[in-house]
Amino acid sequence: MALYSIALTDASIAVFDAKYHYEFWRPVTAIRNGDIDDNPATEREATWQPLDSMPMHPEYPCAHCIQSGAAAGVIKAVLGSQEIPEVTMMSTTAPGVTHRWSNTAAYTEEVATARIWAGFHYRFSTRIGTEMGRKIGSYVVETVMQLVAKADAR
Repeated sequence: MALYSIALTDASIAVFDAKYHYEFWRPVTAIRNGDIDDNPATEREATWQPLDSMPMHPEYPCAHCIQSGAAAGVIKAVLGSQEIPEVTMMSTTAPGVTHRWSNTAAYTEEVATARIWAGFHYRFSTRIGTEMGRKIGSYVVETVMQLVAKADAR
């Protein structure tokens, strides 16, 4: 858990640095302005709404995805596999709904897909965010809290 906490903090810093570097528009903005995007194949859908309140920061890359990717990266680096004992999570907003995962790839894919279906992110943003998180998680395990060799006491 300590390694994940460190990876999550590093991932949060990295994702917000990237978000404010790229300042990419969210799907709601793109869809509502399809007539001014210099692409004749897109049309404006002025009343389109995402499923929930839009986060008030730039779109790219996906923050939820970098966080789930960080968890996956730590788990794979520590356990040596994406396969895990089944993990369950019960929804607080949809009573009776329980999500189950037996590998971290399924977990990160569900997080990414939910962000797309909600209308918050593009697929490329979820893929990049997840991969950033995996790399950060792996890096943290490789470099943080390593055993220190004791000096030979004479």
